[in-house]
Amino acid sequence: MRPDGTPVYRFDHRAGAPTVSVSGFDPDTGGATPAATPVPASDPSPAPDPDPDHRHAHDFFVLLYLEEPAGPLQTQGGPPAVRSGQLHAVPPGTVVDASDLAEASRCRGSAIAFTADAVPALSPLSPLAWAHHPLFAMFSPGSGTAFVPDRDRARWSTWIGDLAEEITAPERLGTREAVSALLTRILVAAARLFPGEALTPDPLVERVFEEIEAHFRRPVTVTDVAESIGYTPGHLTTVVRERTGRPLLDWITERRMTEIRRLLRETDLPLGAIAAQTGLRDASYLVRRFRVLYGVTPQRWRRDQRA
Repeated sequence: MRPDGTPVYRFDHRAGAPTVSVSGFDPDTGGATPAATPVPASDPSPAPDPDPDHRHAHDFFVLLYLEEPAGPLQTQGGPPAVRSGQLHAVPPGTVVDASDLAEASRCRGSAIAFTADAVPALSPLSPLAWAHHPLFAMFSPGSGTAFVPDRDRARWSTWIGDLAEEITAPERLGTREAVSALLTRILVAAARLFPGEALTPDPLVERVFEEIEAHFRRPVTVTDVAESIGYTPGHLTTVVRERTGRPLLDWITERRMTEIRRLLRETDLPLGAIAAQTGLRDASYLVRRFRVLYGVTPQRWRRDQRA
């Protein structure tokens, strides 16, 4: 929950399933048909929304593809009016409200939600590196919107349909590879359509992420990171939240959990060794944190990933 009461949702990391979902929007049905449901970041069970406008943010990426016009679609930053074939990239931390959802629900189109480590080529990278990767340039502030040319719209619909179909059967042989390949293809195609503006890294955010990357394997805290660059913990947390959409502790946790998932998936290390390599005090604490974030134990997650 942000200080202003806006809930922040995280992606539901379902055991054995890729961290990608597709929601289809169709004015004939009057709403969306999600393939996966995000859940609140701070609590595994949804809490009542205190805001009548249903304002919320999320800690994952969303690529919105609108095949039919639906009037203006407004989020923070104010994108232009919706037109046929529009692509709108919603980065983590962007606040949306009821008007955004209402406009999208009157469109025929799709919303692809995903975490950066759904793309294998990016999974070893730090969160800051994801933000500066060419495939994610469209999610940088001021990148605007893009439009799929008429001649390519049938192809886009096929790609998104194939992605949605693969997600519905995570137990099938090769589903993870197929989902990753389809998502990567869509991101490449989208990146080629967005304006080729150079990314302008934020020097302070870069320093913060450099500190996290250098020290996340030991029990580094928000206070440690703040003191290392000459800020008070409270002020740095506020600044990082304003510039990235997420507080500093979330980024430290994200980096650790990315590495934990990688070690679970790619090694046979016991939980105690994984905890020691990712700055957590012991295996019991790792299990508790993992269950809160992903709803399953790390042992179960490892078995499902390898299955």
